[in-house]
Amino acid sequence: MTLLDCTLRDGGYYNDWDFSPDLIARFLAAMKAAQVDVVELGFRFLKNEGFKGACAFTTDEFLRSLSIPEGLSVAVMMNGADLCTRRGNISVVERLFPEPASRAPVDMVRFACHFHELERVMPAACWLNERGYRVGVNLMQIADRTKPEISQLTQMASDSPVDVLYVADSMGSMTPDDTARVVGWLRDGWDGPIGVHTHDNMGLALSNTLRAQAEGATWLDATVTGMGRGPGNARTEELAIEAETLRKRPANLVPLMTLIRQEFAPLKARYGWGTNPYYYLAGKHGIHPTYIQEMMGDARYDEEDILAVIDQLRAEGGKKFSFDTLDGARKFYGDAPHGTWAPAEMMSGREVMILGTGPGVAAHRPALEAYIRRAQPIVMALNTQEEIDPALIDLRIACHPVRLLADADTHAQLPQPLITPASMLPESLRAELGDKTLLDFGLGIEPGRFAFHETHCIAPASLVLAYALAVATSGQAGRILMAGFDGYPAGDPRNEETGSILDAYHSLDGANDLIAVTPTRHRLRTRSVYASSL
Repeated sequence: MTLLDCTLRDGGYYNDWDFSPDLIARFLAAMKAAQVDVVELGFRFLKNEGFKGACAFTTDEFLRSLSIPEGLSVAVMMNGADLCTRRGNISVVERLFPEPASRAPVDMVRFACHFHELERVMPAACWLNERGYRVGVNLMQIADRTKPEISQLTQMASDSPVDVLYVADSMGSMTPDDTARVVGWLRDGWDGPIGVHTHDNMGLALSNTLRAQAEGATWLDATVTGMGRGPGNARTEELAIEAETLRKRPANLVPLMTLIRQEFAPLKARYGWGTNPYYYLAGKHGIHPTYIQEMMGDARYDEEDILAVIDQLRAEGGKKFSFDTLDGARKFYGDAPHGTWAPAEMMSGREVMILGTGPGVAAHRPALEAYIRRAQPIVMALNTQEEIDPALIDLRIACHPVRLLADADTHAQLPQPLITPASMLPESLRAELGDKTLLDFGLGIEPGRFAFHETHCIAPASLVLAYALAVATSGQAGRILMAGFDGYPAGDPRNEETGSILDAYHSLDGANDLIAVTPTRHRLRTRSVYASSL
């Protein structure tokens, strides 16, 4: 049995692989004491874009600066996709591994490969083998492959000098029985060592690892506290305990447990890896966990939003993470903006009140309702705002695709017409809105820019505030009142995002005067809704 810890490689997705020298030194000592055999200390990324720490590149120079305990082997990982380039895969590894293994601080190179990348990786594997390196291949998303496909993979691997062939449960969707089945299929066509790398979406990472070991896998991956993308992995501290029994030899876990308390527990509290119901759903439906990680790290997504995205990805497929898929505005509003409804027909010269979703609406409801009855503005409520008498709301407005997905059923039941880029939405989403009256006002997204046209607009973001300002301005509103735009607590990134939209709007020649009538932290001119006149 070989225990491989890949904390500094897999965990680096949270801190840009920027681990302190002191943490790395203590980590290496703890691994040696815990009877871990191999430590994968990072990636060897090909691209250098944006700041990343030393464990993103794990150069020979960096590794030589470390005090690596005797008997602890060192591995690094490469992405198979980096070898599928015009530069040619041999030239890539020649550049990244300039010395033979006998003179290098690296013992093993692992490739993370999708099914279609394996063939391109094999020449690099052969070259590294000839230079004395051990080679491992992590077969990603293998749970989706049929037995004939896995047979093809094992034949390819058998014809090359691969030392370890790994089952990688990329989506965290496998059960112990699934794990046993896939390990068995690998064993049918592969005589070499089999490894397993599990994810903990459904809380099964350790169970799957131990089941793979029972079925013949001998290389077992884990990370300290499970640190890794999204729900994380099997936990090194637990696997080390199980290995004591399986190997019938003791391990000293004191350094590791101390390291967890002093270093990794605070990191976990800060970054929040580990499974939860969202990761469970993602694992159950084969959705890439990075979607969940990105949404949970973005304050704009609440519980309803995340569940709506999961439901959409379940229908459309989400096995490969893409920011374009998550940022639905790029997908929904990528075409030239167009619409059929002209808001000026309703708003020209009229006062428009935009109702936000902040607590200021409920807190000052009586005064707002009295003003609306007295002054008769056009009231346009963002999304599903329902904190005032619904009879006083004239229009609703929504454009962000995630909010539309989350609120489609509610919108279908609400009586007011809905302003939305209806003709630009997918047919499936329009169908969710049923027989709802839709006022089709087109939307294009260009960062930092507003532009106003008769039946469409350009806005700097797909946030409904930007869209509402554009609708009212395109509609030639007399003035724009804003209620319920309280702002967010200090440090919340949504304040900056809203501020950038307001700044872009205020910078325009001829921008309408925006007046907040309830308390706000945003840079808005304010008047009190309690005054006899505004």
